[in-house]
Amino acid sequence: MAKFEYWPRYGFENHTLVLPAERSFNLTDSTLWMQDNWLNSLAFCTLYVIAIFGGQKLMSSQKPFGLDQALFWWNLGLATFSAMGMVRMVPELIWSVNSNSFIYSICTASYAQGVTGFWTEKFALSKVFELVDTGFIVLRKRPLIFLHWYHHITVLVYTWMLYKDHTASGRWFITMNYTVHAFMYSYYALRALKIRLPKWFAMLITVMQITQMLVGVSLGMITLYLKVTGMEECQCTWTNLYASFILYGSYFLLFCNFFYQTYLRRGNRYAGKATSDRVKSHDAVSNGNGSISNGNGSVSNGNGSLKCTNDESAIGNGNGVHHQSPSPAVAEAVKC
Repeated sequence: MAKFEYWPRYGFENHTLVLPAERSFNLTDSTLWMQDNWLNSLAFCTLYVIAIFGGQKLMSSQKPFGLDQALFWWNLGLATFSAMGMVRMVPELIWSVNSNSFIYSICTASYAQGVTGFWTEKFALSKVFELVDTGFIVLRKRPLIFLHWYHHITVLVYTWMLYKDHTASGRWFITMNYTVHAFMYSYYALRALKIRLPKWFAMLITVMQITQMLVGVSLGMITLYLKVTGMEECQCTWTNLYASFILYGSYFLLFCNFFYQTYLRRGNRYAGKATSDRVKSHDAVSNGNGSISNGNGSVSNGNGSLKCTNDESAIGNGNGVHHQSPSPAVAEAVKC
């Protein structure tokens, strides 16, 4: 269970700058509030699922909203928040390993207090606000994949459960997530501005996400070994440990599948990019039956069309439309 003081710890004296909000953070009040309210995360998730699928039904007969500027500012805000969290969490993680030990870093939850305690609390609360990501997908009528909404609801519940118990390995989970999100939301902010980024950058973010899940499973295995053998009294409940295996294991498989489908599978979004890149932006080559253009043009054969835009690709065969979206997520569809 959670404690209200941990030693040794990374104190205020280790920071060159301490913000007033960080200094006034009260670990006891914050922890007690989360212990009393963490089950509300289930209510948030229930309302979220109803809203997104109900919203999709309502939008089915409506034109999609653009929301490019709103999407840019939203992603920029989350990128900035994540970068600040990363900067505040990384030094404590390094200290916990170098000044103590790796075992200390996964068994003692001293990160829950002080400056990192403040950013840990904000990390947990931010998972509610990140649900808004899906609102943009619904309103812009972009593809909503299982990985996106499954990840959002499970991360919210798990993070609140992790925080109420001060799970020691949470310092790793939180630091990794802040870091990945700093890059990921920056990517989406640039995409909202219609700035095209190279394939390798998108692949890098997806690899970071997969690595995050692999590390999560590995830390769980080490914690399990320490608890079973009694070698160390790690601050991690059995419920939290089992949940970490289920969630990180499923995330790992889902992200590996996403990586394969997006970058490696024959006919993936980038398969025809080499050809389209030979055509100058907004210039078209016509053969009398249709045209091909890079950016906003289309290929038409009378039965269907292919449109390539900065936001999504759609392949129509006359019977329906299959959407594919840019990585590292499907049209803002994967945000973890």
